[in-house]
Amino acid sequence: MPPMADALSPGFIHMRIVLGMVVGLGLTHLLRQLARIVEHPGRKRVYWVHQVWAGSMFVYLLSFWWWEYRLSLVTQWTFNLYLFVTLYALLLYLLCTLILPENIDEYADWRDYFYTRRAWFFGLLATAYLIDLADTRIKGSAYFASVAPEMLARDLAFAVFSLVAVATRQPLFHAAFALAGIAYQLLFIVRHFEVL
Repeated sequence: MPPMADALSPGFIHMRIVLGMVVGLGLTHLLRQLARIVEHPGRKRVYWVHQVWAGSMFVYLLSFWWWEYRLSLVTQWTFNLYLFVTLYALLLYLLCTLILPENIDEYADWRDYFYTRRAWFFGLLATAYLIDLADTRIKGSAYFASVAPEMLARDLAFAVFSLVAVATRQPLFHAAFALAGIAYQLLFIVRHFEVL
């Protein structure tokens, strides 16, 4: 791991505040919607694959907040960089609202919602994983080189599988992708991001 700077730049501190707000909103949204499902279990039948993806977004948000600490390696902040990182965070928030929306009254249940709206969720998830490559590169060439081989393979694989998920309603594929995806996320965090 590259050494951290002795003093954090004002740009990084400012960025962390913005990211903290967006991540906090995403986590709050996920928890609020999960609480509604628990409070009203008979309202709409739950679909476990959908719930795994909601959990996956929870893990994605937490790990995003954790690994964005490496933005402290950026020595000069510009508005374009600030905008890019902010839009990445907002994309993750949007994914949270898509996987657990406020209301699904026009759908039969969570399974129906999941398969009907999968193109939006998985299309944006593929985009998020491709953006993650650029976000990793921003942190500097030494940092990028330290994680590049696996990160490149991971992000491209998640993007490709997400595009397949857009194209298919095959429950077996979606179940396997959900379980393998969250398992890999957790293993990746433990192996690469356990310590700042």
